[in-house]
Amino acid sequence: MQIKELRKRPIPPTRPVMDKKVGFRSDVWIDTQSPYFAEACEDLRETGVAGVNHYATPYNPPYFQSVPGAVEGLYLRKSVAEKIVSINQRLETMGLELYLFDAWRPQAIQRHFHDVWFPAYLRERHPEWSDEEIAIEVEKYWAAPSDGEASPAPHATGGATDLTLRVKMTGQPLFMGGLFDDLTENAHTDRFERPPASMSDEEAQANRRILYWVMLEAGFANNPTEWWHYSYGDQMWARLNDQPAALYGACDPTEA
Repeated sequence: MQIKELRKRPIPPTRPVMDKKVGFRSDVWIDTQSPYFAEACEDLRETGVAGVNHYATPYNPPYFQSVPGAVEGLYLRKSVAEKIVSINQRLETMGLELYLFDAWRPQAIQRHFHDVWFPAYLRERHPEWSDEEIAIEVEKYWAAPSDGEASPAPHATGGATDLTLRVKMTGQPLFMGGLFDDLTENAHTDRFERPPASMSDEEAQANRRILYWVMLEAGFANNPTEWWHYSYGDQMWARLNDQPAALYGACDPTEA
């Protein structure tokens, strides 16, 4: 399918997907006997894939600070990395390429945003919200830190990545209608799946569609509340793709 066709192919409504993913970390088991379970990770920067770890640099709106515990590497499981490289080869025929914001994530990062930064952000803007309302909103965008091997956060598995599209020749990012880590409904993947109100909306709609379909056609699953989040082999992927089990548990590619 060519770029013009992808731009016109609607993203399905994400509400059913949001409902389907509820409880995926407690309900989906991880196949520890799978040949993929102990698969090594590799740094995507060594494969020619473009990207900078968003949390390891201070040029990272909306934070504008390097987050303690962040790593510079963009680590993914070998099979997942191979899929990313293959997608890039397809995109190259369209004059595009992937750009990664994040991949494997230390638990210190997950804990900082889930337990500290995002709750504080929400309390400042919604002082009327209860602790329960804060917790519900946090869970829409930041998974709780891993609770042992049975329920790792998606980014702790080496199977999840955050990414966007850019023009290969110039490095210009495609307009997606919102920041990476814009933790509001603006980030929902289908946000622009309605009659566009402007040329900007129309472009965001088309570009989100391109990213969505090239990733799904390669076997990835999308987190419906985040247009940038795609995963393969983790528990969310298993739930959304109706797989009997996840392939990957938690890992740490920085260990010697």
